[in-house]
Amino acid sequence: MRVAIIGAGCSGMAAIKSCVEEGLQPVCFEKTSETGGLWNYREDVATSELGCVFKSTVINTSKEVMSYSDFPCPKEFPNFMHNSRVNEYLSMYVKKFDLLKYIIFETSITAVKRTDDFLSTGRWRVTIKDEKTGGTKEEIFDFVLICTGHHAKPNIPQFPGIDKFKGEVLHTHYYRKPFGHENKRIVVVGIGNSGVDSAVELGRFAKKLFLSTRRGTWLLSRLANQGIPRDLKRNRVTTSFPLWLRNRLVESSCEQDIDHTVFGLKPAHRALSAHPTVNDELPIRITSGAVTIKPNIKRFTETGIEFDDGTFEDNIDLVVLATGYDIAFPFLYEKFAKIEDNKISLYKHMFYPEMEQPTLAVIGLLQPWGAANPVVELQCRWATRVFNGKVKLPPKIHWKAIRRKQAALQKRYVQSQRHTIQEDYISYMDEVAVEIGVKPNFWKMFFQDPKFWYTNVFGVYLPYQYRLEGPGAWEGAREAIETVWDRVEMPMRTREAVKKSASVVDVKILLLGLIGLVVIVLMCS
Repeated sequence: MRVAIIGAGCSGMAAIKSCVEEGLQPVCFEKTSETGGLWNYREDVATSELGCVFKSTVINTSKEVMSYSDFPCPKEFPNFMHNSRVNEYLSMYVKKFDLLKYIIFETSITAVKRTDDFLSTGRWRVTIKDEKTGGTKEEIFDFVLICTGHHAKPNIPQFPGIDKFKGEVLHTHYYRKPFGHENKRIVVVGIGNSGVDSAVELGRFAKKLFLSTRRGTWLLSRLANQGIPRDLKRNRVTTSFPLWLRNRLVESSCEQDIDHTVFGLKPAHRALSAHPTVNDELPIRITSGAVTIKPNIKRFTETGIEFDDGTFEDNIDLVVLATGYDIAFPFLYEKFAKIEDNKISLYKHMFYPEMEQPTLAVIGLLQPWGAANPVVELQCRWATRVFNGKVKLPPKIHWKAIRRKQAALQKRYVQSQRHTIQEDYISYMDEVAVEIGVKPNFWKMFFQDPKFWYTNVFGVYLPYQYRLEGPGAWEGAREAIETVWDRVEMPMRTREAVKKSASVVDVKILLLGLIGLVVIVLMCS
């Protein structure tokens, strides 16, 4: 059974591997000449239709939580990798599992339509375009996996007067590096990760840079106390806390770093009502005057911008729009799930409920509170088992359940482009893992191996958990979990440092603990 896989980024590569493991025949079509997708840095700014990282981009999730579940990042790799290192890791994954032979490069898909006998076969007619010659052909596939992500169609807001503005307007989709923008007066619109990353970078070279935001943001640094990657603090216990408590904990952590009110960043919404903005440099850029926070844009003039607070900045040379993306699948047949207000109704973000045969799945069309690789890998493992018949979808996927999910998202999150596909990380991963049969049995683990149970429940939440048992179990999963801190510390141990001794504060805490213990014993006696 042949599977057409569209895109050879992190989703596409996981899709190829999952197909092979489930006895399917993958054919992956990649528009460019290389794998890596978003992480494959390209200079072709003017002509690029595909999403791409900035030249300076460093990933916001640490290497352990962004690894595929049976392929940990090398221990010598830094915890937060430059995009070139991420792409290197993805290339290693391709080589390790011999995936290259399934990829046809410089080939795009222009149409995916149901065959005339779709109701009985579930097959698809796929139109394939050779990017070098321009020639096209059609092939029939039993299944289709769409692995194109959601960073292809830039969202361009229409501010009043923007059509009369004489300066340059550039979406971050086409931004690569700051050179060529030195000594300009710049306005960056949007305070998500791309907006802040571009602002702190351009702010080093700009004559003046303004960062415009409608709502503000809760700002997280990559590192928590003692320099530990912040995402390694997340575990199954803390994420099971009620939402109000998790909000309070995240906000308290953010406020310990900087006073969000003083810095002009504090939003009206709670921390978990919007996707977090992760950046380590913005506070120092603000305090050094390199970046100035401004409210939303009210209107453009020919040479300047008026903001909602009535202030006006003239002689603006460049406006950078960090305003997100619209969901789009231009090659899909017209009757596929309708996209309205950047919302698409899919069962667990993958399957269209009204499709008579579940032979097409969308991979990676969600914005998780965590790394993408483990999520898309689980999606691929599930989709391929649905394709080969080993797993069945519910006989009737009720629209009401999907509507309830969308209503819950609308109630919790602020209204914006990206929050239509937002998902809680662990709960979603567990949902998909249950469908596959790979969620660990923690009750069984508690009684048979309590120490390892504690490691998995109270320790770092890691993707390797989903290779402990069930289909696709990996014999190295347990070791990968138990040795995580060795891999975290290894790239930083480049010098023999003086060993840490107990501080005065540590001694005081120990004494207070002992006194408290004595008091409890006396009260109980």
